[in-house]
Amino acid sequence: MPTNRQDAWSQDEDLLLAEVVLRNIREGGTQLQAFEEVGKQLSRTAAACGFRWNSYVRKQYKSGIEIAKRQRKELKKNAIAPSEFEEFEENELNEQPAVEVTQTSSFQIEFNDLVTFLKELYEKADSSQKEEHDNYKKHIQELEKQLYYLAAENEKLEKELKLMEQDYKALIDIMERARKMVVLHEEDRQKK
Repeated sequence: MPTNRQDAWSQDEDLLLAEVVLRNIREGGTQLQAFEEVGKQLSRTAAACGFRWNSYVRKQYKSGIEIAKRQRKELKKNAIAPSEFEEFEENELNEQPAVEVTQTSSFQIEFNDLVTFLKELYEKADSSQKEEHDNYKKHIQELEKQLYYLAAENEKLEKELKLMEQDYKALIDIMERARKMVVLHEEDRQKK
């Protein structure tokens, strides 16, 4: 059974990393700021967080990144310039319902995007779980084949070992007989 490294990333840490990076993308911040923030929370370096994000986590949240980028663009569109802010204050009562509608529709888009993202995430998790199960099944079948092959190989080697032991015993017997015959011939010569 493989052992976990002491510095291995848990799912909760990956989730925190993803949440903070996606929030920074949505709010117009940099990934480096996100890595530093997560690093402080997890007692890791910003570089370690950046490496984990780029090597593993980012691939899991492609659709989430796209949603965060869309939300950032939407926030930029809805942002009010300083010169327009004074006009906005003067017409606040007239403009208020329109702003509320925009905020509501923005929330609905965010909610719908969130639901879509969660569905995609669930489907990915389900499919990866099925793939993992299938991979384990294939791996088990391969190991069973290997075990069968090794058992057959072992049986074959045991038979060969028994044959060699029998041949060795036979050779020892022949050598012993030959030695006895030589000894007998020597004794006969000495007698003669």
